[in-house]
Amino acid sequence: MMKIKSNQTRIYDGDGYKKRAACLCFRNESEKEVLLVSSSRTQDKWIVPGGGMEPEEEPNVAAVREVCEEAGVKGTLGRLLGIFENTDRKHRTYVYVLMVTEMLEDWEDSVNIGRKREWFKTDDASRVLQCHKPVQASYFEALQQGCLSSNMPPLVATIGGGDHSPTYNINHNSRSSIR
Repeated sequence: MMKIKSNQTRIYDGDGYKKRAACLCFRNESEKEVLLVSSSRTQDKWIVPGGGMEPEEEPNVAAVREVCEEAGVKGTLGRLLGIFENTDRKHRTYVYVLMVTEMLEDWEDSVNIGRKREWFKTDDASRVLQCHKPVQASYFEALQQGCLSSNMPPLVATIGGGDHSPTYNINHNSRSSIR
């Protein structure tokens, strides 16, 4: 299903959830420093770069496109970390790991909306996101779990309702061909 918005086409899955893609962009293979970008709505809050998928676009392609647009970085796309569901906002986000190899001096969102980017230690990034983006904070919990069991299929995390604590389910249907 598609819905046209004034500046973009939104893509929905069969359950009516908006299809999104994002990347945890790491400085190197140690995965100890991650790049966050300022929110387009609130410049003093940080978010993980990502956004809506376009028609006929695969999640991995959307993730790479979104991080280039929002964070001005390019790199090597790694594993699918998981599919994260926000039941309150009706989003399902495919989250990948990306090793940054190039940082653009000027990029689309820095020029158009003044977006900033900054490197954070992963623990600090998780804490920064916890208040206003609990689903994005849960990406780091999945990252930590994935480090403990690297041959497992990606996690599906669902957040919604009152307590905003993630519940993880193994999604056996979403194995990634990207490694």
